Amino acid sequence: MKLLARFTISAPLELTWFHDDTQWRVTLWPDARFEQETPKGWSAAVAGEDVLTSGAIKLDAAAWRRYLEFMPAEERAFLARFRFGRLGALQAILHCPSLLQTLSDTPALTAFVTGHAGLRGIPISRWEEIEAIHERSGVFGLLEWLGLPSSRQTLAILRNVADPDVPRCLLEPLRTVLWEPEAIFRLQRLDGITDVQLASVCHALAA
Repeated sequence: MKLLARFTISAPLELTWFHDDTQWRVTLWPDARFEQETPKGWSAAVAGEDVLTSGAIKLDAAAWRRYLEFMPAEERAFLARFRFGRLGALQAILHCPSLLQTLSDTPALTAFVTGHAGLRGIPISRWEEIEAIHERSGVFGLLEWLGLPSSRQTLAILRNVADPDVPRCLLEPLRTVLWEPEAIFRLQRLDGITDVQLASVCHALAA
């Protein structure tokens, strides 16, 4: 019992990982933020896709279990729906708290939000812009900003995606085919859309 107690106390409660020899961390709730270590100490930073990927690979279930224990139930339940994309989902709701309910209602939209820099072809993330657009125009404004059809059909399809961890390689093809009536028809007929089915529809319409 004494050994277990010492281990529990010494285990880090923050999320910590290395990317390209730089240490990153997410501090504890309620003052949670992404930080990277610099020669002058820890500094707030926005984690890019490569940093998030490194964290997804290196953070294990035990690290996440310790971290989530300090979060409110709503945020904890939202993050629990993700596996590989959990760190990106956390960054999204930290930078844009108003997105929590929207992304909880449509979890697959989270992958588009976290990958918005690549999808829009911009060098850095625009979290303040996302927050402002969402607060002003809601989910349909967000869809339009992401380049997705701003429609109830889009939301219905995304809500029917079985795994909210939509692979990064499918984001751009899926965004493209959602503008095609044939793709919408195919996807609306599916129940619990899998990654394989998404890839199949994207490939069929691209051929």
